[in-house]
Amino acid sequence: MAKRPPDPLREAVALAYRQTDAAPRVVAKGRGYVAEEIIAKAREHGVYVHESPELVALLTQVDIDEHIPPQLYVAVAELLAWLYRLENGESTVLPPPPPNI
Repeated sequence: MAKRPPDPLREAVALAYRQTDAAPRVVAKGRGYVAEEIIAKAREHGVYVHESPELVALLTQVDIDEHIPPQLYVAVAELLAWLYRLENGESTVLPPPPPNI
């Protein structure tokens, strides 16, 4: 089976957060093939992938290794809370709402 070519318009952003960080940081971002690789590596390492075009559009404006801006704290906090519930086995977890920014 032939592998489909990457969608040149697909975008992905990876965030990292440590307790010592003031806020989550953008650690990877890209479009097309790079986006596909970011998503593949995340899945390969058991990292949940959430698709939110609205949030990705906002996060792609943040430079690599920069903290997310305060305007995105609530949206990212909702996403992290969703991931926490998902990782802790809550079976009725609904996806987080799109960011209201």
